[in-house]
Amino acid sequence: MCSRNDNWECSAVIRAKGGLAFERGFFENAKNAYLESLRSASRHDNKFLVATTLLNLSTTALQTGRYDEAVSWSLATSHAATQLGAEDVEEGARGNLGWAYLRLGDPERAATLFLEASKAAARLGDDHDEVTWFNTSGYVYMQLGDILRSKGFYEKSLQLARKIDSKEEISDILTDLALVEITSSDPDKSDFYSSQSLALAQQSGSHPDAMDAIAVQMQAAALRGDTVRAKKLLSAVEYDPDSQTSMKWACEDAMAKLYERNKQPAQAQTAYQSALSIFESARSRLQHEDSQLPFLANATRVYDDYIHFLVSEGKTQEALLVADQSRARTLAQGLGQLEAGKPRAALAPQAVAQKAGATLLFYWLGERQSYLWAVTPEKTALFPLPPQREITPLLDRYRKSLLGAQDPLAASPSAGQALYTMLVAPAAHAIRPGAPVMILADGALSLLNFETLIVPPSPAKPAHYWIEDATLSSAPSLAMLATAKPSRTATKPARSKLLLLGNPASSGEDYPELPYAATEMQRVAAHFSPGNEALFSRQQATPQAYLASDPRQFAYIHFVSHGVASRTDPLDSAIILSRSEQSTPSEVQDSFKLYAREVMQHPIDARLVTISACYGSGTRAYVGEGLVGLSWAFLRAGAHSTIGALWEVSDNSTPQLMDALYRGIEGGQTPAAALRQAKLGLLHSTGSFRKPFYWAPFQLYTRR
Repeated sequence: MCSRNDNWECSAVIRAKGGLAFERGFFENAKNAYLESLRSASRHDNKFLVATTLLNLSTTALQTGRYDEAVSWSLATSHAATQLGAEDVEEGARGNLGWAYLRLGDPERAATLFLEASKAAARLGDDHDEVTWFNTSGYVYMQLGDILRSKGFYEKSLQLARKIDSKEEISDILTDLALVEITSSDPDKSDFYSSQSLALAQQSGSHPDAMDAIAVQMQAAALRGDTVRAKKLLSAVEYDPDSQTSMKWACEDAMAKLYERNKQPAQAQTAYQSALSIFESARSRLQHEDSQLPFLANATRVYDDYIHFLVSEGKTQEALLVADQSRARTLAQGLGQLEAGKPRAALAPQAVAQKAGATLLFYWLGERQSYLWAVTPEKTALFPLPPQREITPLLDRYRKSLLGAQDPLAASPSAGQALYTMLVAPAAHAIRPGAPVMILADGALSLLNFETLIVPPSPAKPAHYWIEDATLSSAPSLAMLATAKPSRTATKPARSKLLLLGNPASSGEDYPELPYAATEMQRVAAHFSPGNEALFSRQQATPQAYLASDPRQFAYIHFVSHGVASRTDPLDSAIILSRSEQSTPSEVQDSFKLYAREVMQHPIDARLVTISACYGSGTRAYVGEGLVGLSWAFLRAGAHSTIGALWEVSDNSTPQLMDALYRGIEGGQTPAAALRQAKLGLLHSTGSFRKPFYWAPFQLYTRR
């Protein structure tokens, strides 16, 4: 009947066909039916059917591992459901969005969404959904390493699922409990849960659920040391199309560790490489930076296990190259330096140090052991460091002291000195005197300005900040330094073009006037020829002014304004400028924000971009990418180097710092050397500006 008529009822018929295909596991057929239903429902202005079909599409994308697609469909569902007031559909959208972010490696963001979904389910009296969100909360906490809390959520979820006799959910929860026991290194308890799950899945005819249970049994066999059974189950998982990709790389990792324990290094290395190949294949299918950035967190354990294995085998340089394979992949891909799904070209670390003219300190924070590679043109040396759990509390304590009123040099005991002893001192003899030092940080170390580390006292010199001894900058990866090309723009300000935006009109009480912004702009502009300057101040300093200025033509770009960093979505970090007078009513609310995601879409070739604003570096470090925010976005757009702030900056000390920065560049210094000299000027002053709070927030990031 519907083939002969186009009416609104047929939209629902097509959607029902999609539902049947989904239940039978024909996910591509389901997606096509849902898309056809969506088009039909839109033609007939059936808003509720549009919302529910969008939800179906998000669920299908999750089932097929297209997690960035799932984000897009879930956001569209949420928007449609909110307009309708359809709280049940909105609940489903929140939950699906949480699953997508969780699969993309963002458990903190997922936890918030699952909490919102569980509250909605409770209000609606939906027992089945309450089970789901209890279960997913358990999964989140397992990802975050809180095993006891995770197990508690799973047990509550299992109790409720048995109460409503939901066999499919019982099977899923039992599999999850089995995975918890794998994490707790208890293969017997894991088998206890997974065997129950497998039996239920087979009774209900759910092959994907059965494969999940088998994948966990494989990991239990590997943990127990049963090589024959582990290999048999691994083959079943790898060759079954219903096996989840994440289960496949987890099984390969488990097999690699088994080979490692059995003293079979060749087989272990092959298994580790297979695990990473499966992971990278999944990553290559992601299309958007928002999805790519957090995804590497899913493979952190695999990378960590493999690197630890290579070091134990004496393959220290190979371990360094594997670690670098995980670094700055999204950044390199966006700049066209890396093709999706392809490994990086082989590189020689010492040649990279020679090209950079620096000593490279490359860090890896590991679960069992952390590592530091010190790379010079002459040699590469490896230094074992404490595990991550011993480093991060000390790091957190020191960061808090840097933001306080006391000078950290006067503190006793000094966390800054302990961190120097832990992170730098082992390689101190490998750092060439007078040579710049490039830090290739990992994880939480991205939030630390190494210049503030305190060198212990010696007979020749009292305790002092490391900035007194070295010129430091931060680099994303060895591979990016290796592929760096010289700037096509002039290096000295007198012959360079400057784009200067700032001192914006206040856009509200959250962004008050900056009393010293005009002074900073005057001091920066004084170092450039009047004919080579494009200045936008007050009402003219708008995001549209930046975007329309053809920013590619400028060698130096400088912002003087407020800045905001988004932790949940770093690409929503923004430079706060003036409201655009040309904004439409719908745009007025955010027309004064230059977003990081907008910056990325406008290529530049600047030698230096300086973001003289709070939190220009961002507040969230992604595995492999480091801090992501405005500085990262300008590097992604093509900047050779950027300067951003790790915390709030002082409006009255910054003009002095920036004036000295450009004076040094004008005198022929590199941006890194000029920034160091400007900071030393504040450090050696007699007032309060000598404290790290005033000079240390600004950090230079370079890919050259």
